[in-house]
Amino acid sequence: MGSGGGALGLSSPLFANGHLSSSSNSTSLPLPVEDGNHLAMVKPSSSIVNLPHYKWRLLIAYDGTRYAGWQFQVSPPTIQCIVEKALIQITKLERECLHFVGASRTDTGVHAWGQVAHFITPFNYDSLETIHAALNGLLPSDIRVREISAATPEFHARFSAKSKVYHYKIYNDTIMDPFQRHYVYHSVYKLNTAAMREAAKMFIGKHDFSAFVNASRNDRVPDPVKTIFRFDVIEMGPLIQLEVEGSGFLYRQVRNMVALLIQIGKEAIPTEIVPKILATLDRRELAKYALSAPPHGLCLVYVKYNQEHLLLPSDCPTTSFGRHHTITKCKLPFY
Repeated sequence: MGSGGGALGLSSPLFANGHLSSSSNSTSLPLPVEDGNHLAMVKPSSSIVNLPHYKWRLLIAYDGTRYAGWQFQVSPPTIQCIVEKALIQITKLERECLHFVGASRTDTGVHAWGQVAHFITPFNYDSLETIHAALNGLLPSDIRVREISAATPEFHARFSAKSKVYHYKIYNDTIMDPFQRHYVYHSVYKLNTAAMREAAKMFIGKHDFSAFVNASRNDRVPDPVKTIFRFDVIEMGPLIQLEVEGSGFLYRQVRNMVALLIQIGKEAIPTEIVPKILATLDRRELAKYALSAPPHGLCLVYVKYNQEHLLLPSDCPTTSFGRHHTITKCKLPFY
């Protein structure tokens, strides 16, 4: 892990000149702080006014089977809580100083291959390989940091996101593959994928998805109008993969859309039901036909950003993709 105060500062730190302004006008302004469910505004303490701040982007994969989703809570454990604990141990910073934020608040049991998050430190790193190795060394084996890079001040893991891509996998055969049971939903009903494909196209476009959102667990009132860019139904032998990309998704929206498509695939209801339910703006209308699909078939695959948000600051450490171990002298592995 690179050194702190003695390290060469980034030319594009979080605030101008690598420091929080110490002027009377600037120090009185509140700073945005995420408390898990809300964006709170707090005044910076005098102890951090003159500290440089550097932002770091993480690409994270996890098996969500054992966790109560992404969003921070201590018990039962969540992904954000586990990763934050590792960051606190490595950086020696308090949780409120890290400002650790994820792009998507995946639900209990949902997996991710491409979750994106960011955190802040008052010091720079000469190299990211060491902290990368340390993080994965502390994290359980079902959570992996795939990549660490420096981020520009303007980058925000959640608010800079342009779109998100989710995959939902269905194993459509009489006997379930036991090796996929934690990541694929099993349907013993033979599904009509042509009907599912036709119905999926009816979600594409800008719609009010109030009929497809479950009651949220916090007080926020999200904008129910979202844009679906694509919704593909792909067959790979017995495996059916539903791929949906949208500007954003409401609480359990993807699983609710998938549940309706499964019912259409069973030929229990016609494809024309999709626009009719959308038009009602009423979650109770969807409940007449389908319940939410189980979480274990869902995976956050990719979060897309505008290219300018992914630019690296000048003079920053090289992005870490992990490192291979090497043997410096001859060793006989079987003796």
